[in-house]
Amino acid sequence: MELKKSYTLMLAALLLSIQALSQNLNVTFRSKLTYPGQKLANICGYVDSLNNEYALVGTSLGMSIVDVTNPAVPVEVKQIPGDTSNWREIKVRGKYAYVTTEAGGGLQIVNLRSLPNTTKIIYKYWTGDGAISGLLTSIHALHIDKNFVYLYGSKLFSGGPVVADLTDPWNPTYVGKYQVGTGNAAYVHDGYVRNDTMYSGHIYVGYYSVVDFRNKANPITLATQYTPHKFTHNTWLSTNSKVLFTTDEKDNTFLTSYDVSDLANITELDRIQSNPGSGSIVHNTHIIRVAGNDYAVTSWYKDGFTIVDAGRPQNLIQVGNYDNYTGSGSGFAGNWGVFPYFPSGTIVGSNIGEGLFVFSPTYVRACYLEGIVTDSTCGALLNNTKITVTAVKINDSTDISGQYRTGTPTPGTYNVTFSKPGYVSKTISGVVLTRGNVNILNVKLKPFNTVSVSGLTTDGATTNPLAGVKVSITNATNTYAFTSNGSGNFSSCNVTSATNYNIYVGKWGYNTYCASNQTINSSNNNLAYPLTKGYYDDFVLDFGWTVSSSATGGFWQRAVPLGTTYMSTPANPGVDDNSDCSNMAFVTGNAGISSSDDDVDN
Repeated sequence: MELKKSYTLMLAALLLSIQALSQNLNVTFRSKLTYPGQKLANICGYVDSLNNEYALVGTSLGMSIVDVTNPAVPVEVKQIPGDTSNWREIKVRGKYAYVTTEAGGGLQIVNLRSLPNTTKIIYKYWTGDGAISGLLTSIHALHIDKNFVYLYGSKLFSGGPVVADLTDPWNPTYVGKYQVGTGNAAYVHDGYVRNDTMYSGHIYVGYYSVVDFRNKANPITLATQYTPHKFTHNTWLSTNSKVLFTTDEKDNTFLTSYDVSDLANITELDRIQSNPGSGSIVHNTHIIRVAGNDYAVTSWYKDGFTIVDAGRPQNLIQVGNYDNYTGSGSGFAGNWGVFPYFPSGTIVGSNIGEGLFVFSPTYVRACYLEGIVTDSTCGALLNNTKITVTAVKINDSTDISGQYRTGTPTPGTYNVTFSKPGYVSKTISGVVLTRGNVNILNVKLKPFNTVSVSGLTTDGATTNPLAGVKVSITNATNTYAFTSNGSGNFSSCNVTSATNYNIYVGKWGYNTYCASNQTINSSNNNLAYPLTKGYYDDFVLDFGWTVSSSATGGFWQRAVPLGTTYMSTPANPGVDDNSDCSNMAFVTGNAGISSSDDDVDN
């Protein structure tokens, strides 16, 4: 039975305040379609033989088919009923849509061949065959590569991917699975597959796996990699298959890029947030190639969606966005998904509570500014140097190797300021930034209050030099980190003179030395630290502990503890043991919001 509904089309001027509109960039709102009494989940798209474009919208009651050929006038042409659920995922292969939900029923298959004629659309459910006949019920997500559909987060195989052959698109055939152990390690929430290689998001253990799936009956794990917040939700490959983009579905999370060209040496390249400090949660990213360049189009819940220039994955720059949610911050509301692959360029987005949004994007290249900052006297690399371009709100810092990478979507001529405590700030005028180009700007800063420091670490009993000792010299404005060489020596030519340094010296197998309010100046710049043997770690220094867990939350992490309360009573401690060095500890999660956050649940 075809469902008939009356939806409301609203113009942008009636939707959003002037303030909200001013925050949007390189994306034009075209229209909106509301779904009274329903919530939206993920979204996909389909193009019929007449080149009509349709948004396939996952709703709480089924799959809505919306003609968006005219992006200003979306028209729902049919809704395919499904089991009631707030989760619904859709992917298309050929003339068929494949729909999953956690409400049960198995894999829904919808034959779209007859469009634009909606009266002949038919659908059915597949619940497995062969070894899993009748056993496939709820499924969280799916991905299709060539002739195979990969079904994630089902009730089978501890939630590991179930693979079916779609050579006959109406009658899938079960051909394999991927299951590593049981419980959380086996569960795969979502994933991406290209040329029989799967990049699977193990959300509850916080990493992705790279899996050789050429033999569907015997997949082989090639590599694993933790993601920044250890809650790996979604993965997507660059066009050249050398870079993987990931999202972690937690507060204050990132879109992150990894070099996966050498699986023996996976390397994080960069990470970016849509609205730093807001607490917003990233959801799903997709890579699209436009005019020879990759862009990451990413749904970001309460921040709407973003467009990031991914052409230089080591320097991700946001070049477009549209915020279609009136609030902000953490929480699961706002934009669930986006689909950017229509031939026309139209983007459709599913807002959980407010409906289908239709957009026209303008893809622009980023203007890149990169370089190295050094000490003008001795050439030392300067970390934590601030780079500021006030006109376009660039605020960045150099890394431990003195490098910085930043940029803007807006070309122009700018003044760039470099500043670091203990150094004379420098402003470079007339810096020209153009789209798609990298301006290399290396800068030397002049010290005004620094000294050369040399140090020696030894075994306190034998006085023999100790190699591999970690040394941290830090105060409120500067941090210097060293590792002693084979002769036990460490040195720097540019430590800022001060009387309030905290100094931490340690190595596994020795007791950590710590002292506060230490003076370093021209009269006190030759340092010596004999260490006594013992097994001790108060976590002020990172000795490289590795973490593993079968819990669904509360993963161990090295951090400054964030306290919580329950009914005004302290629940989780907010301080480290005051009898050891510094304020670092290993804690089971560190959300610091609700007393129930990061419970160690198995």
